[in-house]
Amino acid sequence: MTTDRERPFQVPHDEYPFADRWLERDGVALHFVDEGQGPPVLLLHGNPTWSFLYRHVIKELVGSCRCVAPDYPGFGFSEHPPGYGYSPQEHAASVGALLDHLALPPVVLVVQDWGGPIGLSLAVDRPDRVAGLVICNTWCQPADLSGAVFSFLMGGPLGKLLQLRLNLFARKVVPSGIYQHERKTPVVLRAYTDPFPTPASRMGTYVFPRAIRTEGAWLRSIAGRLHLLRDKPVELVWAMKDFAFGKETIIAWWQAQFPDAPVARLEDASHYLQEDRPDAVAGGVRRVLARL
Repeated sequence: MTTDRERPFQVPHDEYPFADRWLERDGVALHFVDEGQGPPVLLLHGNPTWSFLYRHVIKELVGSCRCVAPDYPGFGFSEHPPGYGYSPQEHAASVGALLDHLALPPVVLVVQDWGGPIGLSLAVDRPDRVAGLVICNTWCQPADLSGAVFSFLMGGPLGKLLQLRLNLFARKVVPSGIYQHERKTPVVLRAYTDPFPTPASRMGTYVFPRAIRTEGAWLRSIAGRLHLLRDKPVELVWAMKDFAFGKETIIAWWQAQFPDAPVARLEDASHYLQEDRPDAVAGGVRRVLARL
């Protein structure tokens, strides 16, 4: 593990005041944040975000726990491995390697967007490594009709063109997924576009929506093993203004998996709720920690 590698782009220190950590894996540098002391909390991002998404959550929690937030390969400050496919399974393997490297005791797992399937795949494979869960606006089952249509559009030829040529997810989807207008500052929005300066650097943002449709068997295998986690404390923190996940039917599906999980419904937050309501995400973590 090293700390002396140069960042590929810059973000203001007051916005992201964390020391850089790097795990060298197969000759490629995986970037992560590791701040604070105490029970470990693993914070997993989705598409097209990175550990920057959790900066305010980390700031709230750093005095009471150890916050670890990786950037998947090809996202944030992490490098793009040669020959990397950007599949969620590969991202999960990278996160698993980081867990093994840090030799963390059982973690509180915080997941949102693609962090859900990625983190929960690790959790059902290694339930003894998970102390509790905070689940935010995510899924881990095969796509329904609307998900399949979205995947066909954004993960098909048109989506590939839009992602690689126009950086669509970072330029348009991120700001549309933040509900509170005052939080969409130029500095914040630039932190989500700067990781993807070239068409080649954007491949991971295209593979994710394609995987909604192509990785159905993998998603089904995760959903089918969630019962292995039912003895853990679980909190659902849900942004109700989310265009994709702010639906009672989706909350009901998660409550069927975790019947004892309380739900915090946020009426003033959208898909990237870590931007809109970092206090609510941090609150979910604190409630899980209190139940350990």
